[in-house]
Amino acid sequence: MVLHLTDDLNATKDEWAKAGIKLPAFDPAAVRANTVEHPYWVHFGAGNLFRAVHAAIAQDLIEAGETKSGVIVAETFDADIVDEAYTPFDDRCLQVVLKSDGSVDNRLIASVAAAYGVRNHEDDAWKGLAGVFRNPELQFATVTITEKGYALTDPAGDVLPWIEPEVENGPDSAVSAMGAITALLLERFKAGAFPIAMVSTDNFSQNGDRFGAAIRQFAQLWKEKGFVGQDFLDYLNDESKVSFPLSMIDRITPNPAESVSKQLEAAGFGDTQIIHTAKRTNVAPFANTEETWYLVIEDKFPNGRPALEKAGVYVADRATVNDADEMKVTTCLNPLHTALATFGVLLGYQSMSATIADPDLKKLVERLGYVEGLPVVTDPKIFSPKEFLRQVIEVRVPNPNIPDTPARISTDTSQKIPVRYGVTIKKYVEDPSKDINVLTAIPLVIAGWLRLLLGENGLATNDNGDSVALSPDPRLKDLQDKLAPLSLGGDLAKADEVIKPILADTTIFGTDLNTTPLAAKVLDYFKQFAAGTGTVHAVLEKALA
Repeated sequence: MVLHLTDDLNATKDEWAKAGIKLPAFDPAAVRANTVEHPYWVHFGAGNLFRAVHAAIAQDLIEAGETKSGVIVAETFDADIVDEAYTPFDDRCLQVVLKSDGSVDNRLIASVAAAYGVRNHEDDAWKGLAGVFRNPELQFATVTITEKGYALTDPAGDVLPWIEPEVENGPDSAVSAMGAITALLLERFKAGAFPIAMVSTDNFSQNGDRFGAAIRQFAQLWKEKGFVGQDFLDYLNDESKVSFPLSMIDRITPNPAESVSKQLEAAGFGDTQIIHTAKRTNVAPFANTEETWYLVIEDKFPNGRPALEKAGVYVADRATVNDADEMKVTTCLNPLHTALATFGVLLGYQSMSATIADPDLKKLVERLGYVEGLPVVTDPKIFSPKEFLRQVIEVRVPNPNIPDTPARISTDTSQKIPVRYGVTIKKYVEDPSKDINVLTAIPLVIAGWLRLLLGENGLATNDNGDSVALSPDPRLKDLQDKLAPLSLGGDLAKADEVIKPILADTTIFGTDLNTTPLAAKVLDYFKQFAAGTGTVHAVLEKALA
């Protein structure tokens, strides 16, 4: 028998057990019905991370008896995700946990009580969402929309072209993530100014503060146009009404993989198609993810919350969340990921597990984490930074079952460097007791990244001499144009005058690197890397000796 997500789970439970798939310990129909009357959680961002983390937490809360309602998901960027990956499957999915020992845990997730793809304010999706936000029982909303989704203006301060029509035409026109969420909060305000927590669970530092600032900025723009009054802004600025807690989230969740699809098909599961939407979102009726995960949220919920701790969430004070986040994004995971991805692309590796199997790259990230990062990181106390780092290097990244690629991790590198390396650099600069000259891995990564960018039109040459398409990055064209006077294996006499202006860019590095000893190191490593092909291992071995 071929199993499908839309099956009557009671009638087919024995077959699901034979296939090794755990079923929900509740009636999905009853949960869906209860959620209509008693919604407590809305999530924005219907992609893979939501299914791997948030939907699983929602399921755990139901099974722990904490709630009888499910989570409602909304998608503003790519509504086709809902049409193609949710609606045909009764909003259910399979969570596939790929363990480092080679085993797999399959679990049917049925905690999503409704899914809305937002396209305009005339359709049922918007009306449904607006109704949920008018309900006083709604306790919180979470988001995973990626860091780019928070931007309303360009570096010059001008409203972005796709945001401008929503500013000019008011709340009834808002369909972007920030616009739609602000408009929904306006609905909640009009219904009675009910309290709510708005929780960013996107993977960057100070995410709650950034979320709150974007929402208030949108509201201010509408106020200036006469669409809302000061009373709405006062509501958004009152933390007893609308809070924006900080969070730290961590679970490696790559795009759905063909290898996982084939495993599921062999086990008798029928919904294995990988979906590529018109906007190039990759989704499936399943989400493949790793076993280890963390979610730490600041305990600031003005309308109450279920016991999230019973589903594995850490709920803590603001300082602890800050420390946990900084530990992860500046020391124990994200900098290592970017380093491995950069050199992984340079060396032609097709998986993240292959990168850390390279002895030179493993040595690089060990130095990056243990030697350069840990001495300046603050221990959050809820888990050990050193143990977290050990898991990343010894268990998580080496997991051959996680189909993650250097190309995916390399996306938007210019936007990641300020936090992943800039914070640590700044700590060494500002602390007289620290010697910035010990930093070797960080300048190696920066030099390797600049070497990788040598080329034009988004193309480059890797260390093997092969042409490679670089991952998307908003600064890619700009940086390749600036590096254009230099070429791989060419005359590098102008390297200093070409690269020093880049190293002075505080929007990338957080610090003008030319005011530190790091600039000389970066330039030296860059010249060695760019001398030709086949240089990477020799440079790393010498620098890390």
